[in-house]
Amino acid sequence: MPSSRPDDATLHTLAERIGAQLLARGQTLATAESCTGGWIAKTITDIPGCSAWFDCGMAAYSYEAKQALLGVRPQTLETHGAVSRETVIEMVSGALVNSGAGVAVAVTGIAGPGGGSPDKPVGTVWIGWKRRGGYARADVFHFDGDRDAVRRQTVVAALQGLDAVIG
Repeated sequence: MPSSRPDDATLHTLAERIGAQLLARGQTLATAESCTGGWIAKTITDIPGCSAWFDCGMAAYSYEAKQALLGVRPQTLETHGAVSRETVIEMVSGALVNSGAGVAVAVTGIAGPGGGSPDKPVGTVWIGWKRRGGYARADVFHFDGDRDAVRRQTVVAALQGLDAVIG
């Protein structure tokens, strides 16, 4: 089965829509990214005028960075691993605590080609969304394709999920 590989125009259109929604509500966005390495923030900052609605982005791959930058507890990482519901919820919450943003999105996953396991195969990605003062929402995705395809699909899913959180 061929993988879904969203193109740059699709990413740009989604980022513009998110930006318009945030601007209309006087909100700003923070991103906390592991498997996408800042790709969500890059997509957002490709939009002219994004400084009016984008606060910051944090790319945190290592356990140490997740702890230091996002407040992920060592026990969470030891018990559940980096690619888990518990970790992404702590990441998205930490992004709000450590920024001035009103909305945050966080991603953690296995983009491949290696690193997968039987219970967490390549393409497993957790995405979390949260509004300041609200409860975090987290969903697991199982994307297919190569590293680029998994990462592109993650960016699209993260941006699409922001629609529900902002709206």
